Amino acid sequence: MYPSQSNQDLRRFFAGLTEFAFEGRLGVADPPLVEYISELLTRFLDFNAIYAVRSPAGKRLDQVADMLAEAEARSGDARREVHRHIGDFALFWTGLFPESLDRLKRGGFKDALLDYRQTGKRAYFIASTIDTQQPRIENGLLQRLSHDFELCAYGLGEVRREWQRLEDDGPIPPKPIIFN
Repeated sequence: MYPSQSNQDLRRFFAGLTEFAFEGRLGVADPPLVEYISELLTRFLDFNAIYAVRSPAGKRLDQVADMLAEAEARSGDARREVHRHIGDFALFWTGLFPESLDRLKRGGFKDALLDYRQTGKRAYFIASTIDTQQPRIENGLLQRLSHDFELCAYGLGEVRREWQRLEDDGPIPPKPIIFN
């Protein structure tokens, strides 16, 4: 968790960058989609949120291959949430840090065999088809994330480029303080 003022500043920072990249640069006028991606960036500032999926024994799952197996072992809301998280995880790494995926392939990890783009698209699609009691995220938005995965990944790359440009030009919001 972050101190509330810094959290609000970071939310605004990512909201502005995401809106600029998606609406200004790419012409994507889809406020729910842009807001979702902005919230994803804010949420994933916390390392524990990036690796939020746990095994039944509480072990952190840090590879998508393990997350996929865990998703299939669950049902209902829990299955939907794990598939949504897999989509978020794949989108985050594909869009912001694609160079890390190249290292993944050379590192001998299970995920080296996965195509994060296809896996992310499929995970969002599966999540969109699972009916739940009270979906936090509407199925239509998850379907758009699946259908437009490549565009969203490209947009996140634009967010990163703008973030780096701002960092080179002057001060950016302070780095978050993460409390475990």
